[in-house]
Amino acid sequence: MKICISAYGRDLDSEVDPQFGRCNYFVIIDPEIGSVESIKNPGSEAPSGAGIRAAEAVVGAGVDILLTGSMGPNSFSVLSEAGVETYYGVKGKVAFALSEYQSGKLAVLESPNASTHSGMKNS
Repeated sequence: MKICISAYGRDLDSEVDPQFGRCNYFVIIDPEIGSVESIKNPGSEAPSGAGIRAAEAVVGAGVDILLTGSMGPNSFSVLSEAGVETYYGVKGKVAFALSEYQSGKLAVLESPNASTHSGMKNS
């Protein structure tokens, strides 16, 4: 089972990035084998379609569980169709978010909790 956490950095000591589509990295943990890897979010700098690009990258990495802060309708749709279970309201360090999930303290995201384009960076 692979668990993905949206983050500002590449490792367990990084801060969680609450914006799924525009986060810098995805930290992917496989607790069964003890592996930790990270991938650059292709949506982080995308002029448009950030959420969809981010969701496709997560699905492509074989992720089963996603921990993040908020998610718009486009990324939610892609992840839901792929069977990725998403938990929201994640804060703090990546390692802390992982322990919160493993302790059953996080809520499943049943529908998008951000509007389309809510993560757009103002120039």
